[in-house]
Amino acid sequence: MSPRKIHADQPDIDTPLVRELVAAQFPQWAALPLERVDSSGLVNAVYRLGTDLSVRLALRPSSTDIVQREQAKLAALAPFLPAAIPSVEGIGSPTDAFPGEWSVHRWLTGTHPSPHALVDPRGLATDLAAFVDAFRQIDLPDRPPAYPGERRTRAPMVSMDSSTREAIGELDGLIDTRAALASWDESLAAPYDGSEVWVHSDLTPSNLLVSAEGRLTAVLDFETCGVGDPACDLFPVWYLLPANVHEEFRATLDVDDATWLRGRGRVLSQALIVLRYFKDTNPALAKYAQHAVNKVLTTPR
Repeated sequence: MSPRKIHADQPDIDTPLVRELVAAQFPQWAALPLERVDSSGLVNAVYRLGTDLSVRLALRPSSTDIVQREQAKLAALAPFLPAAIPSVEGIGSPTDAFPGEWSVHRWLTGTHPSPHALVDPRGLATDLAAFVDAFRQIDLPDRPPAYPGERRTRAPMVSMDSSTREAIGELDGLIDTRAALASWDESLAAPYDGSEVWVHSDLTPSNLLVSAEGRLTAVLDFETCGVGDPACDLFPVWYLLPANVHEEFRATLDVDDATWLRGRGRVLSQALIVLRYFKDTNPALAKYAQHAVNKVLTTPR
């Protein structure tokens, strides 16, 4: 079965294609079982290969060296981080059947957390704060000068203003638009001194894995990570964590009022835009986004 098509220009990707690519380019793994992973992601189709590997194919293939740059970035970051992150075990070449690079990753264990069923919210908050803090401490002076994700992490809040307001207008009846505008205006006015740190920038439930005990085991999807506003890594506050651990998470990271407001605004903007585009086509993503919007609008500052 092929995964659902999210983008109009998305190529046909199915199990026979992936099996053919693996057999031709990585014959050492050709005999391993292959199974599509049901994912709400917008970037890659993912297949589990055996018990220890996964195959990722971009839903919008590129002829550039994005996968190679991702491999280098992940390898550089991994030693500094207290949770497992993806590692690229092999890079596949474009073919007539799939016109872009693709990759084989090490399989990471765990399940995606749900904000409504956290086993150990305080422990998870502690783990996430430790991960964010470790990220902030990274200093890689010899890194490539501009990872693709820095287009997002370095984007000023004002650059999101038009799309955020459009999303609010189109969600009238589904959200409290007056409260959303007021919250957005407050975040937009929050000052920023331009200080930058390493950030993941998309710490949402679909990019986190937890153990049966509810503790963080791995963080996924580093496509949009880079150097940028520290507020980019406050997403767990409104996407995942209950209100009774917010202050502890905030205190651990020493987040000032302005950064807190910018973080809240970045979450609101992203969640509104996701909800606007996928409320009718991607229920899993829309559910997370709706939760985040509601959390922003109902949680006291």
